Amino acid sequence: MNPSYHICYFGLLAERRGITDERLRSPAQTPAEIFAAINMEHPLGMPTSDCHAAVNDEFVPWNHPLQDGDRVAFLPPMSGG
Repeated sequence: MNPSYHICYFGLLAERRGITDERLRSPAQTPAEIFAAINMEHPLGMPTSDCHAAVNDEFVPWNHPLQDGDRVAFLPPMSGG
């Protein structure tokens, strides 16, 4: 059985996905692989080079190895004021 991940979307990615979080079973082994799989089904309109990934509340490189049960967050560029 494929590992289960808790996927979280922030900012523009949440708007484009239409949800802020979901559970996902996937054979993906990195945040990049998960992002690509989601983007194929639900176009997010943003390349990985324009956003960040976090695993269990820590920023990680896109090729970071994932474990079953990880919380994976995708964060677009943000501006504030």
